[in-house]
Amino acid sequence: MHEGHRERIKKKYLLDGIDKFNIHEILELVLYYAIPRKNTNDIAHFLLNKFGSLSAVFDAPINLLKEVDGVGESAAIFIKLIPDLTRVYMDSKASESVRMLSIKDACDKLALQFLGRSEEVVALMLLDAKYKLLYCGVINKGTVNSVDLYSRKVVELIVMYNASAGIIGHNHPSGLAFPSKDDIISTEKIKLIFKNMGIKFLDHIIVADGDYVSLSSTDQKSLKKIVDSIGCK
Repeated sequence: MHEGHRERIKKKYLLDGIDKFNIHEILELVLYYAIPRKNTNDIAHFLLNKFGSLSAVFDAPINLLKEVDGVGESAAIFIKLIPDLTRVYMDSKASESVRMLSIKDACDKLALQFLGRSEEVVALMLLDAKYKLLYCGVINKGTVNSVDLYSRKVVELIVMYNASAGIIGHNHPSGLAFPSKDDIISTEKIKLIFKNMGIKFLDHIIVADGDYVSLSSTDQKSLKKIVDSIGCK
């Protein structure tokens, strides 16, 4: 039944692209290039049954991927490369000369840094005096409240790019785009770093599940309600 199956799947992709593929066939095709001598159709089904969706497979930790029968370390690494490569590709596609005209523009750009990440990371966006993008990248893996750990990196990048303004962003991988007490305290610390360097601190943006909160756009009365609602003092 499986004789010539790989060639048929490849030919189907060459003729019609990926649009006519079933989800398991997409994963099966991807696995051809990591598992050359096994029936990847079965492995694709095992992965989808275990994790529930294609995106969940790509987002799964390497150690859990390796628990699936037929998936070794090389295949697990290859699977994890997909979201990482997608993030780099999308970031490369976005023009580095785009002017940040709105919070949404900034969020759309920052969101690319969090694509496929299962851990919390902190990203920095630096702009020139005309708000054209100079730099956008992850500066810390871990919670945003570890400001002291990445403040030196922030200073180095500001000097390197001769930036005039900046925005900090971080993700809540398993939660809501909702500021915590630590997020609010950290924002004030980050603002001070920018102030001491004589550049504008434009925003701290929190991203989660396609949603975001801009702390600079949240007025103080609303921010107080948020703080009160989560039991901050």
